[in-house]
Amino acid sequence: MLLTELSTDVVEAPERYALWEEAAARSRIPGRMRSNDRDDFRVKMRNLNLGELQVSALVHPHLEIVRTAKLVRQSDPEVYTVSYISGGEGIVSQGGGDRALHAGDLVMMNSSRPCRGDIPAIPGRISQLSVYLPRRLLSLPEKKVQGLLAVPINGRSGMGGVFARWLSDINARAREFTSADIPTLTSVTRDLLASVLACCVEAEEALTPEARRSALRARINAFVEQHLADPAMTPRTIADAHHISLRHLQQLLAEDDTSPAAWIRHRRLERCRIDLANPRLNARSIQVIAERWGFANPTHFSRLFRAAYGIPPRDYRNLLPTACANRQQPCAE
Repeated sequence: MLLTELSTDVVEAPERYALWEEAAARSRIPGRMRSNDRDDFRVKMRNLNLGELQVSALVHPHLEIVRTAKLVRQSDPEVYTVSYISGGEGIVSQGGGDRALHAGDLVMMNSSRPCRGDIPAIPGRISQLSVYLPRRLLSLPEKKVQGLLAVPINGRSGMGGVFARWLSDINARAREFTSADIPTLTSVTRDLLASVLACCVEAEEALTPEARRSALRARINAFVEQHLADPAMTPRTIADAHHISLRHLQQLLAEDDTSPAAWIRHRRLERCRIDLANPRLNARSIQVIAERWGFANPTHFSRLFRAAYGIPPRDYRNLLPTACANRQQPCAE
């Protein structure tokens, strides 16, 4: 299953902390927990499973997690956990003294080492967005990044900001993804992270030319996804934003047998298709949906949609409920 969710609100207040403890004990990186709010422990967790990589969003009250040497010996998936602290402040430590964390920080931990985190979060807000990545998938030598463990990294600007916004966008659109999206989501997330870490340790030279090219492509992917609704986004603005020539951008995309303009058009059409399949958006007209994703001319949009999917957008929206009913399974939410 691509997306799994947990809320302790499904049980009464006295049972909520026990439910969370049970779920946490089955997690990839179990730890010993403590909370000042266990009398009414309200947690919401969403996991997007992308094969070997996992993206997790967590809303929680005060929570302290300690991973002891004994727990490491009992269970070690050999992963890096990189968390974006989107709400609250706290402390974290791994192999050294405590480090203060603030909203907007990124922090990386190694599952093979004991650690401690103490985050008194803001109730009702996402507190952490985390990526679980097998260490062998990171295209940087392990010794290059050891000095970054439990060290706050700026997630408000620069490459750290790009990575944090990418995680936020993945979480916001988690219900839209299918299994076909896993390779792209995995490669973009991995290469963006490698680029962030390489900048932190001034190890860009440690990245292979392929990894550097992949990291650039990942940054471009993230930029495009974040600006799809902007009709002013063009191949030129993408190239200028990444300080490369338009020809360089064209060469990057030619590796995937596409062009910058065709790629932008395809991604916008996909967003329109997803919105048209969403029954919650039935009150929005097709024209409003098209304009939301940068298509100002309804006739032109209809022609492009039909060329891409073999059916006009109105027919697609009208026929989808019937097709889902025939399959006896739910459509997009």
